[in-house]
Amino acid sequence: MVSFNKLINSFKYAIRGIKSALKSEQNMKVHFIIMELVILMAIILNINTFEWLIILICFMSVISSELFNTAMEKCVDLASPKFNELAKLAKDISAGAVLVTAFFSALIGLIIFLPKIIIFVKGLM
Repeated sequence: MVSFNKLINSFKYAIRGIKSALKSEQNMKVHFIIMELVILMAIILNINTFEWLIILICFMSVISSELFNTAMEKCVDLASPKFNELAKLAKDISAGAVLVTAFFSALIGLIIFLPKIIIFVKGLM
């Protein structure tokens, strides 16, 4: 049986990790700002429940991939403090995974929001 204190501590450590990444990683800050703007736009444009689910999955994917990328970079820096071509490649590939996730999340956002934005703008004319 898992002790309640161990369970609570595991949540504390996870939250500490997220806060640390948010504090130290510029891209994580950018992802959170974009997430806040998307949430605001979703509220204004009144997206439906299914669209909210898709957007939440996109948020989770991008933030999680950024956290994995940050962890990978820290591990690589620890294992290889001096420049190493393989270490650089590992970091570049990890960053590439974040880019792919963010790109496709943005594409999904356009598919969801662009028609609603067009209707919204036409309503203002």
